[in-house]
Amino acid sequence: MMAAFGFALMIVLIKISGERLPVTQILFVRQLGMALMLSPGIIANLPGSLKTEKMHLHGTRVLFALGAMLFGFTAVIHMPLAEATALGFAKSFFVTIFAVIILKETVGVYRWSAVAVGFIGVLVMLQPGTAGYSLYGLMAVAGAACAGLVMVVIRLLSRTEASQTILAYQAVGVGLVMMVPAWMYWVPPTPREWVLLALVAIVSYWSQKANIYAYKHGEASLLASLDYIRLVYATFFGWLLFHQLPSTLTLVGAGIIVLASIYTIHRETRRKQRLASDPDARGFNNS
Repeated sequence: MMAAFGFALMIVLIKISGERLPVTQILFVRQLGMALMLSPGIIANLPGSLKTEKMHLHGTRVLFALGAMLFGFTAVIHMPLAEATALGFAKSFFVTIFAVIILKETVGVYRWSAVAVGFIGVLVMLQPGTAGYSLYGLMAVAGAACAGLVMVVIRLLSRTEASQTILAYQAVGVGLVMMVPAWMYWVPPTPREWVLLALVAIVSYWSQKANIYAYKHGEASLLASLDYIRLVYATFFGWLLFHQLPSTLTLVGAGIIVLASIYTIHRETRRKQRLASDPDARGFNNS
């Protein structure tokens, strides 16, 4: 729950920072700060902390992590927090799709049905063809798609790479890519904005640390379900700080997305448990 609160606080800080600062600048400073906080561990474990035989996968992760953050942060800045957060939960549906395509996982009727229902929730929230339709809503979904692909790439990397190596390449790689656009569109921050940018980096770093610790010591499906508390935090912060309350359609769509996501995670956890107890049970099933 602390990680969920931290991630919700992070998007609040990004939204406030984005009132005047470009998203490229926010992302660059965030990555620079995270790289600095990771550097003691990286330096202490050199050269092993940067040793890899999967540079192409690290490059792929950096590219799509960049897309996830650029699309996601832009959506957060321009949309109500609750809407942007709920659309971001579509990530779990894209994880299922990309796991089938890339990892050749078997997905049965129940999980495909949950994915289909989840995308109905996305359409309810996007409201295509109406006055409520927004380019930023599409950007939130694009960010979720990129994040879903990142999760699948991390599964591939985690087979051979240490978690510190994965984090290091992502933090440094995205920061380096964003250096040029951040410099081109740099807006001198005020002292208040420097504090906000520093907090974005600090909160992001410690939220990720808390998330990693929780998944290391807790039950994965329960923790994944608790992550949806972020929507409650986002709704509260949106109301308190920005006077934003979700519409009825937003609540309906968000409810569909969250329930379908939780069900998808539940079925995925059951599948992993079956494979752990019977590694040969890889044929078609209804999970």
